[in-house]
Amino acid sequence: MPKRSGFAALWASQATSNTADGILAAAAPLLVASITRDPVIVAGMTVVQFLPWLVFTLPAGALTDRMDRRKLLVAGNLLRALGFALLAASLAAGWQSVWLLYAAVFVAGTAETIVDNAALTVPPRLVPRAQLERANGRLFATQSVVNTFVGPPIGSVLMAVAATLAFFTSAGLFAVAAAAALLLPQLRPTVHEPDPTGAGEAPPRSSVLADIAAGWGHFWRHRLLRRVALISASFNFFGTATGAVLVLLATGPLGVPEAWYGLFIAVPAAGAILGSLVAERVIPWIGGGPVMWAAALVPAASFAVLGLSTNLALVLVGMFLAAVATACNQIVVSTLRQAAVPDALLGRVTAAYRLIVLGAVPFGGLAGGVLASAFGLQPTFVIAAVGLALAAVLLMPGVTTAALRRAELD
Repeated sequence: MPKRSGFAALWASQATSNTADGILAAAAPLLVASITRDPVIVAGMTVVQFLPWLVFTLPAGALTDRMDRRKLLVAGNLLRALGFALLAASLAAGWQSVWLLYAAVFVAGTAETIVDNAALTVPPRLVPRAQLERANGRLFATQSVVNTFVGPPIGSVLMAVAATLAFFTSAGLFAVAAAAALLLPQLRPTVHEPDPTGAGEAPPRSSVLADIAAGWGHFWRHRLLRRVALISASFNFFGTATGAVLVLLATGPLGVPEAWYGLFIAVPAAGAILGSLVAERVIPWIGGGPVMWAAALVPAASFAVLGLSTNLALVLVGMFLAAVATACNQIVVSTLRQAAVPDALLGRVTAAYRLIVLGAVPFGGLAGGVLASAFGLQPTFVIAAVGLALAAVLLMPGVTTAALRRAELD
């Protein structure tokens, strides 16, 4: 039974926390750059940001399937609020340290693994299957808007006034996100909900490690979901490889002034928003299989344009279309997970999926830097285009609209 008020609470909570994330996306790098110009220490922010995803993703999935997901959303956002409030208080007291920032970002990243994993499992409990594409589209579009167009400009302005103001504001927004999550209905794992017939007994509790193993095993045995995860990981690998050096290409061969770089990267962000909003119509129209093919081949073509042309208009059109295709694909794979995986396993399977997909990100960034150093900027984009196209040819066969639908019915 759909719970529209419940979805509105989830939407509000996610929008508020994503706004805080956007503020921090500008504020945290600006703070560390104001403390030190050491590139190793500055780059350490990326390591600290992604380390929790590699370490805590699978345990977060187990928690999602063992606890009330509403409580996880509330607790995770409160933990983030506390971490950044303490950082802001330390800055106000004159204790300016990279290590304090690292600690706050690490704590927030750990909480984010719990919040994001839980949030991705909630929509199927609030809306019927027929509305999942629309619900996921609204959530992802909102995330793109506030993370790109709302949060970072606010963060930059607040940092210009006072660093403490930026971090206190983020802390306050995370607290509001926790309050919005309190408006959700109870979201206890299905396996632990009382049997309305009064028959049967609750299954015995297993250990957390056993829960993680069960979730990973279910994910790995699901051939289609496993293949989709590997495809998405290849998207992320080559996308991050090019994204890591995009600023050098834009401000170099493409001739984009540094002051205009924010507008340059806003073009694909606008494409991602559009893709999220039109996905509910595009996916039923052409099918999930063609959408996934487009999500591989359109970005590959965009990388090729970036590597072979310096026509800025052509480059921006390619980046925009690639972002539209990628956003539509994100809706396809999220809906597949939510519809094909039993609710009692959804948190752990989502965590296993995200471990594969997000685990490719730091390796892609490293590869992009190495390739650019060895072969140059534009050849790196050509290599990424060929690599992504080959990955699609090798991994996409069997990923059809019919196969996606059958997986949802199994």
